[in-house]
Amino acid sequence: MIVRLALGIGLVAVGVVVGVLGAFVQAARFMVGGVSVPWGTVLVLVALLVLVRGAVEAAESRWGGWALFAGWLAATLVFASEMPSGSLVVSSGTRQLVYLMVGVVAAAAAATVPPYARMRRAH
Repeated sequence: MIVRLALGIGLVAVGVVVGVLGAFVQAARFMVGGVSVPWGTVLVLVALLVLVRGAVEAAESRWGGWALFAGWLAATLVFASEMPSGSLVVSSGTRQLVYLMVGVVAAAAAATVPPYARMRRAH
């Protein structure tokens, strides 16, 4: 019980860290022939999906992925909200909206798939 609680708290903390780092990294991009390539958004979303799936496998239950996802979502929403100074970390541009929406849908989908060991036992 205590180990699962500690794991849950740790996974939420990892999600918060990914959300904080992702809020700043998602804005990174470079230009290729006049086309903007949002490498920061892609990097953070891939990392989020890998970590959510890793959390499901580590916890041997879907709750692990949902705990990490909840931490990411909480931190991301804080940084998407207006700060007291009036500034935004995650602004309201198209790239940021894609980051938020794809992150929510993809991470929720990744957290919903049962752990690999449980799927193997079912067959």
